[in-house]
Amino acid sequence: MNEHLTDFGHGIYAIDSGFGRAHLDAVHLLVHNGRAALIDAAVNSGVPRVLAALEELDIPRDAVDYVVLTHVHLDHAGGAGALMRELPNAKLTVHPRGARHMIDPAKLTTATYAVYGAAKARKMYGEIVPVPKDRVVETPDGATIELAGRELLFLDTPGHARHHVCIRDGLTGHFFTGDTFGFIFRELDAHGRRHAFPTLTPTQFDPGALHRSIDRIMSFAPEAVYATHYGKAGDTPRLAADLHRLIDAQVEVALREKNAGAHRKARIMESLAAIVAAEAGLQGWPLQGRAALDFFGPDIELNAQGLEVWLDVQL
Repeated sequence: MNEHLTDFGHGIYAIDSGFGRAHLDAVHLLVHNGRAALIDAAVNSGVPRVLAALEELDIPRDAVDYVVLTHVHLDHAGGAGALMRELPNAKLTVHPRGARHMIDPAKLTTATYAVYGAAKARKMYGEIVPVPKDRVVETPDGATIELAGRELLFLDTPGHARHHVCIRDGLTGHFFTGDTFGFIFRELDAHGRRHAFPTLTPTQFDPGALHRSIDRIMSFAPEAVYATHYGKAGDTPRLAADLHRLIDAQVEVALREKNAGAHRKARIMESLAAIVAAEAGLQGWPLQGRAALDFFGPDIELNAQGLEVWLDVQL
């Protein structure tokens, strides 16, 4: 099996899309009774890796029934249109709030440009290809689809974004969590344990909703989750408790600095860096001190942006 493909058993695989760095952005593949579904679509540059993985596993392109999006942020959905062009029988499933952005990605592209800048966003994601309306299936809370008899249940899981769903695999009881269960970066693995850190990226962070979404997933008592960033993780009660604690810690920072004026973002980022450094020590991550802060640098800035947008809504 090639280095970009990880077999987790039960017909579940992770395909490393190659976006950003190794083990940053996964497309999960679900195979059952000769049919297949892809969970998330990464970015345009990852499409060849997805197709190569299908070929390696002897899965014909016309055997892919679904491309399932957890949400429409472009590191999850940017490659969907290009991928759908290669998969003639696939339907695209997406939260009702996100469907229109897959059919006409103009507003989604504009919002991404606002976060990253147009030039950087184009370099990261390429041109976003629209998906024909008749190939889009909306998946509101409680919706189900079947992959050759294997049921997938969709839960509305806002908090990271209002257009986020998490998907329960009926065979294993495991969940595909997109960004709701945070980052579970491989670089943080220590002492045989995986570690989670919340992602609060703009523009729809809602701490109360995110807490409730995590609790809703945990009400099913899943033995494992599959995070887009990155892959399978067990010991879900511990991860959920860490996520709750770290969400609250970051919100506390934002509330403390809400009246800091022009210095607010810088002060929030400074405090978030302190949280990251403390968590690295607490959990015994392989990355400590400056190495941990350099690694989390872009995510500290994005979390700060998410907190600032949330503060502005509250004020």
